Amino acid sequence: LNKYIEKFSKAGALIVATRDWHPPNHVSFKGYGGNWPPHCIQGTPGAEFHPDLNLPKETKIISKATLADKEAYSGFDGTELEIELKNAGIQRVFIGGLATDYCVKSTVLDALKIGFETVLLIDAIKGVDVNPGDSERAIKEMIERGAKKALLSDFENY
Repeated sequence: LNKYIEKFSKAGALIVATRDWHPPNHVSFKGYGGNWPPHCIQGTPGAEFHPDLNLPKETKIISKATLADKEAYSGFDGTELEIELKNAGIQRVFIGGLATDYCVKSTVLDALKIGFETVLLIDAIKGVDVNPGDSERAIKEMIERGAKKALLSDFENY
């Protein structure tokens, strides 16, 4: 992701980073009926972006899944992301990150539904693969629904 961020920043592109920002009693947690261990709890080190992720200071941060009783895998679900992008005149989005088979997939599919040209940064994603092959199936679905695939090498001349 860092190489993409650097390239897009130099080109003057808007950089947006989404993150889970869960309350301690979030519905996705096993203790509250969900499938996941507690993670990305608001205000804790586990909710911070990885220290090796080089986000420019002007990065727009979008927090999702902030309400205890609502799951949100997509960066568009319950956030201002669509408004932010449209207000900035964005028509094409490039999406990478974690996790291919959950948050990336949901965000890509929502971006397509909204009408953004959507590019999946295939070498900047990583899945959870609760079931073997989940990530590959997610990639296939995103492409079938209209996302385009890109690799860093596709941007060498930019």
